[in-house]
This record gives sequence, structure tokens and C-alpha cells, in this order.
Amino acid sequence: MLHVSDFSLRHTIESGQPLTFYSRYSNHAGTEHLAYVTSEGEINLSLKGDRLSYRFNGNYTQKTAKNEVISRLGLDDNLPDIYRQINTDIFMAGAIKGFYGMRITKNDPWEASLCFVISQFNNLKRIRGIIGNMVSEFGEDLGGTKLFPSAQALASADLSSIRACGTGFRDKYVKSVAEQFAFSFDKRKPYKMGYEDAKEKLMELDGIGDKVADCILLFGYNKLDAFPIDTWVKRVMERVYFNGRKRTIKRLHKFALDRWPKSYLGYAQQYIFWRGRENNIG
Repeated sequence: MLHVSDFSLRHTIESGQPLTFYSRYSNHAGTEHLAYVTSEGEINLSLKGDRLSYRFNGNYTQKTAKNEVISRLGLDDNLPDIYRQINTDIFMAGAIKGFYGMRITKNDPWEASLCFVISQFNNLKRIRGIIGNMVSEFGEDLGGTKLFPSAQALASADLSSIRACGTGFRDKYVKSVAEQFAFSFDKRKPYKMGYEDAKEKLMELDGIGDKVADCILLFGYNKLDAFPIDTWVKRVMERVYFNGRKRTIKRLHKFALDRWPKSYLGYAQQYIFWRGRENNIG
């Protein structure tokens, strides 16, 4: 049992982060439930008020499961302090109020990479379907529960099997990224690098461009100085901060660096993204 504060499970899970793409969330009579799989096992959470309980199976122990939950849900982030530092204007204040308790999740780099390669030019319903199909098709079986598929499993799969999961043109990128994670790319190295060097390293991988690299750094490596800008974030920022005038991605990155603390840019981005999405801004 964990006691949590300043935390919204629903906002965190629904906000376009990796767990949005494959976890199972529900709310019954005021108790929220979340189930998700990793490459190590399955985690089942229940949240009522400020009490967060969890069950687990697979390769987890009580200690490692607790660490998984705290880390995965960003529960060790000082959210009130983060809010004080990113609350710079009326729009951000509204985002914080509307989505109070939304945290940045910390996911395995491979999980984040697969999710965001699939997310390119895609919508949430299709992304969830594709990831779900991949878990069912390629995940290791754990007593009837399929785990998150490993890079090795997808690297050894043929393109037709990957495409059958609904990937479309992304099939070759999924297989390429899986092969690189399985055989040549050391996913531990970016942890030790600064943001710029880590981004450059990720963009050396086939199928990973600027925005996807930033998403992987933010949600896979917990580099909170990453500020992913997709089409939606670009439109929202142009509408809110530039009176609708078009701006380049480079200009928007500079604006973000000048406006919010570098150490919490990722939080600022996530609140901009989700308020924009939920209110159809831009």
C-alpha cells in the first residue's frame, strides 16, 4: 500500500503517454483500477482516495514491484514544486487546474520506442489496437497473460506477421528498430548522456526522427528537458503564444527554453499537449 498525493491516475493514463497505448484502466464506484504488462510481468493497481495498492506476478518481488510502481507513475516527482516553476501564464494555469495530478510516466526505453514508432501519423484507437495485437502475438506467455513483446521477438518476426498486427507502412520501421535494440543499440547509454547527445544517438536509429526521439527521451529515459513538438503541440503553441502566427519547430523549442525551466520542459509540454487536445485548441 502506498499513500499518494497530488496524483491523478486517470489524467496520467489518458494523456497520450506509453501506458495510454496498452494499459487497461477502469473506475468502479470510486475505485480506479489499472493493469499493465511489462517484459518482467504484470502489475495491477487500485486507487481509492490517496491509497494506492498493487498486485504483481512474473519476475517481480515486493521490493521491485514497489519500485516499478513509484517510478512508472512518477510518484517521486515533486509535483507542487514543478507546478510553481512551470505556471508562467494563464493558459498553463488553466492546464494545471484542469489536469491536476497528471504526471510524466517513466517507461522502459524499448517500450517507449515501440509505442512512439507506431504512433506516427496514427490515432489513439488504432495505436491501442496495434500494441494490443503485438502483445497478443509476440508477448511471452505468463500463465495466460501475455507480456510486453521483447525487441528480440519482433526482430525475429517476419514483416507479414508484424503487418498483420495493423502497423501498415510502419512494419519496416518496427522491425528495424527492434533489430537495432536487440542486436546493436545499447539502450543503457542514453541514460548517461545529456539531452542533446542522447537525442542525436537515438536519431541514428532507422525510423526515429526528431519528435519520436524527444518522446522516447521524455517517457523512456525520464529526460525532463525534452520537449516533443508534434503537429498538435505546434498548432496549440502558435494559437496560444503567437496569436495564430506560424512558427518553426526550432523557434518553438527556443520559446519553450526561454519560458520554462529546462529541467521541467517535458512537464510543460505535456500540459500544453493535453489541454490543447481536450479542448480542441488549434
